[in-house]
Amino acid sequence: MNYSWNWAVLISEPYLQWLGWGTLMTIVISLVSWAIALAIGTIVGTFHSTGNSRIRLFTSSYISLFRNMPLLLQMFLWFFVVPELLPDAIGTWLKRDLPHSEVVTAIVALGLFTASRVAVQVSAGIVALPRGQGMAAKAAGFSTAQAYRLVLLPQAFRLIVPPLTSEYLTIFKNSSIAMTIGVFELTAQTQQIESFTYQGFEAFTAATVIYMSIALLVTTFMRQVERRTSIGST
Repeated sequence: MNYSWNWAVLISEPYLQWLGWGTLMTIVISLVSWAIALAIGTIVGTFHSTGNSRIRLFTSSYISLFRNMPLLLQMFLWFFVVPELLPDAIGTWLKRDLPHSEVVTAIVALGLFTASRVAVQVSAGIVALPRGQGMAAKAAGFSTAQAYRLVLLPQAFRLIVPPLTSEYLTIFKNSSIAMTIGVFELTAQTQQIESFTYQGFEAFTAATVIYMSIALLVTTFMRQVERRTSIGST
């Protein structure tokens, strides 16, 4: 049986629009999730680098829980289980009244999952700095918070740009898991095009090109950031 190629389907309506909306949804979910991951990951990673055993117990528990549990399972738990565990009024609002609840759930799940990975990178970056940096900050009269904010974190981020780039790329790829809870991101839209047209090769080729283009843009941008922020750069 010969396959009937039809590349024109990719530029016909409504399939071109579906690809566009899927790409936009992927980008929105990824960027918002990354903002959450970077904010929470920085906070958790900073506290994880301290010598306080109680704080490290909490941060280690968070990192272990969210980092080691599969993202797909976390998506299902946030979407199907958590609303059932909350008071009826809140659970009903999350399931029925919250606009685009599946998108919000995907963003929260992806953000918290990635935050645990970012936290490890941030903590490792801080620990990798010479101990004299923190001691010098204290000798200069900085408080602990000021030492982290003005001395340790800026240098740590310059060290961890490469692994953060990897996490940044991964979050785009992981956004495809949102389709399992009903989010029509790029992969879901591609499957929908295939089911309507039976042109699976064309649809998934287009999705592959879009994902690769996004990855190339992100990599190029982050290389520029790495070049400008690397320690010893002028």
